[in-house]
Amino acid sequence: MRIISGSLKGRVLADPKSHRTHPMSEKIRGALFNVLGSLEDMTVLDAFTGSGAIAIEAVSRGATHVTAIDNDLDAYKCAQANVIHVGLQDTIDVLRTNTKSWSNNNLNKYFDIVIADAPFDTVNDALLEKVGRHVKSHGLLVLSIPGDYKARKNADFTLISQKDHGDATLAFYRKTS
Repeated sequence: MRIISGSLKGRVLADPKSHRTHPMSEKIRGALFNVLGSLEDMTVLDAFTGSGAIAIEAVSRGATHVTAIDNDLDAYKCAQANVIHVGLQDTIDVLRTNTKSWSNNNLNKYFDIVIADAPFDTVNDALLEKVGRHVKSHGLLVLSIPGDYKARKNADFTLISQKDHGDATLAFYRKTS
């Protein structure tokens, strides 16, 4: 796995060995960041970080700070090692915690962009709404969901784009308030 673009383009990252994570492919990650464009001066929450590739890619493209969360021990260790490998310990906070618990304990934390690439067997509307509450007003919520998953409508968000990539779909929502 490698960083696709930005200041860290071409840097190689390790993958978690756990079977509980499904790293986003470079193709889908490329599509995600092509839609997002420059992240100059933005903050990002990577709600299910896995290897940390999304968090690192965000900083490579200009994000000033990323909070990266994963509950899986192997994924946490992998993400932490990748962040150290590329020298971003001061820019990316890697936390080992349950995303739902983190959300409940950090109600005052808001980000310009929240990216949720949850393990497909744990995707549910309640969890997605929890991470969505951390999006700043007019910020973006990006979901990587199974292709057949239909997220319910949420009055706080407007679907602005949806891109299908085989068995995964990227859905981009703008917070309306």
